[in-house]
Amino acid sequence: MAKASGKKSGKTPGKTPGKKSSTTTREKASKKASKASGTKAGTTTSETTAGKKHAPDPASVPTAAADDLTTRRDAAVELLRVRPGTRVADVDARATPGFDGSRSAGERALAAIGQDLSDLQERLYAHGRTGGDRSVLLVLQGLDTAGKGGIVRHVLGLVDPQGVALRSFGVPTPEERRHHYLWRVRRALPPAGRIGVFDRSHYEDVLVARVDELVPPDVWRARYDEINRFEERVAAAGTTIVKVLLWVSPDEQYARLHERLERPEKHWKYDPSDVDARLRRPAYEAAYQDVLDRTSTDVAPWYVVPADRKWYARLAVSALLHRALSDLDLGWPAATYDVAAERARLEATR
Repeated sequence: MAKASGKKSGKTPGKTPGKKSSTTTREKASKKASKASGTKAGTTTSETTAGKKHAPDPASVPTAAADDLTTRRDAAVELLRVRPGTRVADVDARATPGFDGSRSAGERALAAIGQDLSDLQERLYAHGRTGGDRSVLLVLQGLDTAGKGGIVRHVLGLVDPQGVALRSFGVPTPEERRHHYLWRVRRALPPAGRIGVFDRSHYEDVLVARVDELVPPDVWRARYDEINRFEERVAAAGTTIVKVLLWVSPDEQYARLHERLERPEKHWKYDPSDVDARLRRPAYEAAYQDVLDRTSTDVAPWYVVPADRKWYARLAVSALLHRALSDLDLGWPAATYDVAAERARLEATR
C-alpha cells in the first residue's frame, strides 16, 4: 500500500439506467478523470483512529528500508480495519486509503508485493509439509460484482496454486442442509501449510439467511456469537483469519451488471437474482453493518476494502495477505537428515 507520484486513473462508477452503455460511460469518465491529479481520501470511520496518512509505493522503496516499508504497509492496512463506529454507509467505494498513486503505480506495487508473497507462501507450505500447524484463511465477502473472483485470480494467482485451497459457498446442497450450517465450513478449512480462500462463507448464514428470511430472526441473531466462538477455535488451532468485505457502490454495481448483459462472453456471469438482490441493498447494508459490529474481533478482524477500483482492491487484499504471512515469521524448515552425508551419497552416484 503506497504513495507514488502520478495522476489518478482507473474505472469510474457507472451511470444511472438510461445511458447508452456502461462501457461508453466509463470511457468518457476515464478521459475526464485523467485530466485531474490526486485522489479523494477514503472515508471509512476507521480512519478516525488510524489517521489519513498515506504509505509510499513498495516498488519505490529500497530493499534496505524493508523495516520502514513494513511499518508503512501496516499503517495503510490499519486504515481498512473495522473499528468501533465504522459505518459501511460512510465508505467511499472509489477511495484508495493508504495509496496516492495511479492505477499503473498500483499494478507495479502489486507485482512487487507478489514477489514476497510467493516466497512467504512457499515457506508456509514447506512448514505444512514438515509437521507445522499454521495456515491462513482469507474470507471474501461482498455484494454481487464486488470483485471476489478477481481477487482470487489476480492476488492468489501470484502464488503457487498447490498451496491454495479455494472454496466457494453457494446455496447449500441437500446433504449440507441436513447438517448444522457450520458443518460445510469446518470441512473446508485449510490444512496446515495452505492459504485457504472462502469466496463467500459462513457469513451468508447471517446475510442471505437474514435478508431473504430463510430462518427466523432469533435464529440468525444467535449465530453471531456462535460464529465468534467458531473462529476463536479455528485461530487457536493455528489458522490466521483475514476477513475482507469488498464494498462496491450502487453506480459501479449497476455498470458491472450492465456490462454483463451487453457482452455475450459475460452473459454466463449474470443471474436474474442479481437484480433482486440489488433492490434489497438497504437490507443488505443493514445486515453487513451488524456483521461488522458483532463479529470483528481481535482474533478475526474485519477489513472494509473500497472495491470500485478493482486494481486498488487487489492491491489492498495483497497487502493484508502479505502482513498475515509475514507475521507468521516462518523460516525454512531445518533438514531432518544429515546434509553432508546425503551430499556424499549423491556424489557417489556420478
